[in-house]
Amino acid sequence: MAKTKTSDLWKKEDWQACWVGFIVIAIAMFAVLTKTFDFSAIKFSTWTCGEQLTGAAAKKAVPLGQQLSSGVFWVKTLRTFLVLGILFSIGIKLQGEKIGKFIPAFIVLFILSLIVRMISAEFTLNRYLEWAFWALLVGLLISNTVGVPQWLKPAIRTEFYIKTGLVIMGFSVLFSNIAKFGLYGIGIAWVVTPIVILFMWWLGTKVFKMTNKPLVITMASATSVCGTSAAIATGAASDCKKEDLSLVISISIIFTILMMVLEPIILKAMNVPEIMAGSLIGGTVDSTGAVAVAGSTYGSGSIGEKSAVLVKMIQNILIGFIAFFVALFFATNVNRKKGEKVGAGEIWTRFPKFIIGFFIASLVASFIVQPTAGPDSVKAINGVLDQYKNWCFVLAFTSIGLDTNFKDLISRMQGGKVLWLYIVGQCFNILLTALMVWFLLSGKFFPIPPLD
Repeated sequence: MAKTKTSDLWKKEDWQACWVGFIVIAIAMFAVLTKTFDFSAIKFSTWTCGEQLTGAAAKKAVPLGQQLSSGVFWVKTLRTFLVLGILFSIGIKLQGEKIGKFIPAFIVLFILSLIVRMISAEFTLNRYLEWAFWALLVGLLISNTVGVPQWLKPAIRTEFYIKTGLVIMGFSVLFSNIAKFGLYGIGIAWVVTPIVILFMWWLGTKVFKMTNKPLVITMASATSVCGTSAAIATGAASDCKKEDLSLVISISIIFTILMMVLEPIILKAMNVPEIMAGSLIGGTVDSTGAVAVAGSTYGSGSIGEKSAVLVKMIQNILIGFIAFFVALFFATNVNRKKGEKVGAGEIWTRFPKFIIGFFIASLVASFIVQPTAGPDSVKAINGVLDQYKNWCFVLAFTSIGLDTNFKDLISRMQGGKVLWLYIVGQCFNILLTALMVWFLLSGKFFPIPPLD
């Protein structure tokens, strides 16, 4: 049995992810609440290559050349690089590794990630494909063509980046969102989700006989909760291999695009009431961003859009809880050797500490900052933190791409079992969510809640 040492608090990557996340959160809170300085990270505004946009899209779009020629752009770029570079370098040093090798490699990884952020901000690509797709693609193209040079590998710290991003993400998971849709949202998001996860676990391990259990549970959470974020959290909790996580995310993104486009069209053709249609979209479309886009087809500020976003936000609260129980289940059952007794001490040793950081950040935001500073302040803080979280995830997914071989990725499909696990699981998810939406929001059993 591995013993936990006090030095683990600053030497182990799991704890370091918590400290780095807390430091970023603390600085963002101080900057926003005191209004003494700007701590925002670099983010590309939506841009186009000569295409003329109209309406709201035109107001948000900023020519790429104009962005790159802005002094503010480069100040924010430098700030983002220094904040993440310094904090991660300190972590690497405390882990006993040479930061002299890490820093130059991190500079190149950051530049690659900057290119990814630029590509993903293009108007059409930004509307239909998440940054995770482009991060994986850029990394995969490099690793499967020219190859990854040895000197770049010290910066490929996928788990460190992912865990830190998840701790930062915890601040955006607000329990107050439950009140906005009450028991309706809880019924749709919290009752269906665990049933779908259990169904897909049974389907993958018992019916399809898949032995790669971390991949099965990661796919199940991605399908039932919110795609990329849930996959990242559960993958880290179950010790899912980077290549498997990449596969799960790729499948999730592809089907998310299809559902984002087709689901509103089908629901409108079937004349499904807006509140029911939006809730179904929120409970079944994997990505939070895609849910917002699909819901917006009913009009900005419409009941369809509001119900879709609210259900997804309530569902997102489950990310930390699911990761917690997955980590506990894998520590006590899946990873337990035959005849081995796993006591409380061993469970604590094996338990991913980033989950603790995630919950602490969520509780602080929900029950300390929001009641004292107000929801507008929390929203402003999350506006800053969201970009640092995204940067951590982009660094992680670019690293996964750099560390993945196409042939290996294809071989992990297990003869198509992984794809069928998603398709059958998602069909079950849609059917069960539709039944719950009808039961709660059709007006036959309960009054329809006002969302105007």
